[in-house]
Amino acid sequence: MKEKIYSLDLTFKEQAASFVILTMEEITAVQGDFADLPHRHNYYSVIWSFTATGKHIIDFREYPILPGHIFFVSPNQVHQVITNPGSTGILIFFTPEFLLKNSIQEDFVSNLKLFQDSGVTPALPIGPEMEPKLMDFAVNMISAFNSDHDMRLETIGAYLRLFLIECNSHCSLFPGANTQNLEVGRTLTQHFKKLVENNFHESHQVKDYASLLNVTPNYLNEVIRSTIGESAKDYIQNRIILEAKRMLIFTKKSVKEIGYDLGFEDPSHFSKFYKTNTGMALNAFRKVHESR
Repeated sequence: MKEKIYSLDLTFKEQAASFVILTMEEITAVQGDFADLPHRHNYYSVIWSFTATGKHIIDFREYPILPGHIFFVSPNQVHQVITNPGSTGILIFFTPEFLLKNSIQEDFVSNLKLFQDSGVTPALPIGPEMEPKLMDFAVNMISAFNSDHDMRLETIGAYLRLFLIECNSHCSLFPGANTQNLEVGRTLTQHFKKLVENNFHESHQVKDYASLLNVTPNYLNEVIRSTIGESAKDYIQNRIILEAKRMLIFTKKSVKEIGYDLGFEDPSHFSKFYKTNTGMALNAFRKVHESR
């Protein structure tokens, strides 16, 4: 399968290059009802279902699309949206550059619990106390987006920030986790995730990241588990496996080449690592997705 990476300015040529907000009905009117193919974006996506149903596959995990739920998708996540006819809702797309141009710092998004680079990405259920606020923010974004006044982007940025803050205040990926531990470990977890994202091609051991963070491997495992529900070791391994899946589907590289790219000098070690953690051989995974 050829890799598809969508750019916001190319996808919506007649719209703003860094921010777009549209209803699902508007998208359907232009593109019709169709089965989306797996792809990546270089921008953030917020998918709010009013009545939409179907399924949303994000990084090879399948989630149901249900009314009154919002999905948050980060740049470079592989996803596929399949909705049933007559779906209604709102789609919000914005680039990292849009945030910076509107004085929204990069760490604002990374501090949110909404956008995940990898791993579990469930939809956020919208309760009755949230819906009026979010609808007000969305309506104001739509109004500014369709206007031509000089400060339209600044207005959109202000309401987008409020929209995300409201969603984040109700988001808890792990409701059973200790709130105090989550707060204490938040900064360490953010730094750990960034380090993994930048180094997982070469560094596979918890001790490597613990050393960079000046903590012990056991402490790092405990903090990561308390904040995201899995150990540091599992997080590192899952990130490697996710990248392997992306490369198997979107590149023509051999299993041996992918293994080298991911820091495995011995192809047999890479194959064993993948099958042990997924229950499926590398080439079997590729064949399943090539046949779709």
